[in-house]
Amino acid sequence: MSGQTRAAELARALGEGHGMVGQRLLSETDAVRVWRIELAPGERVGFHTHVLNYFWTATSAGRSRSTYADGRSVDTEYALGTTRHYSFGKGEKMVHDLENIGSTVLSFTTVELKIGSANAPLPLPVTAEDR
Repeated sequence: MSGQTRAAELARALGEGHGMVGQRLLSETDAVRVWRIELAPGERVGFHTHVLNYFWTATSAGRSRSTYADGRSVDTEYALGTTRHYSFGKGEKMVHDLENIGSTVLSFTTVELKIGSANAPLPLPVTAEDR
């Protein structure tokens, strides 16, 4: 992906943002959104915005790189079952992307908590091009 395309993607995520924090929404209730991410080597989930408290669990081992809105990049290694929890205060958000920099498929289940979060859920995109 070109730098110009990533910059446009980041600008969209920093602006209105949308609630698409995974590749596939598996389930949504009044309380939670459950997402699936499965990245082949070299594949990437574009910039997206987190505003809800959430956690993810790695359902495979692997390595990733996330670039954040402030420009920093963080490489992470995962073991099967690695889990991280995040929470956000009123008006707080996190914008980042996720790229598989390993040699195996990298997968996660992410659960956003709609109840108990300080912020309202962001809307989900209407069309694929919004993602």
